[in-house]
Amino acid sequence: MFKHTLIALTLLAAATLFSLPAFSQEDMTHVPTDAFGKLERPAAVFNHDEHNEKAGIESCNACHHVWVNGVLAEDEDSVGTPCSDCHALEQDGDTPGLQDAYHQQCWGCHEKQAKGPVMCGECHVKS
Repeated sequence: MFKHTLIALTLLAAATLFSLPAFSQEDMTHVPTDAFGKLERPAAVFNHDEHNEKAGIESCNACHHVWVNGVLAEDEDSVGTPCSDCHALEQDGDTPGLQDAYHQQCWGCHEKQAKGPVMCGECHVKS
């Protein structure tokens, strides 16, 4: 009996742990800025679920990419890993700094799709 309870609790804990990243993005309203310290502009407005629905994005790795030895890993994603874990504030070799990474990811896609905001004040909205 104890063994079955322990297995059930372990499975429940694992399921909860792996589902947390999805729940944390569900309520996202702005791009995370904790790594930046003092901001020059307001945090970029970004409603995760609304954006992805409107943009027709179904695959997490469209934004949450993984690079292995300089090659984009097509079948992997970095959901649950803060961008700042891979992108320092300043550029490191070929890895863009955090602000540039956000801008390249967002602007790059918006320009490629010819949709979405590309001007600073369209994302960094003063309240």
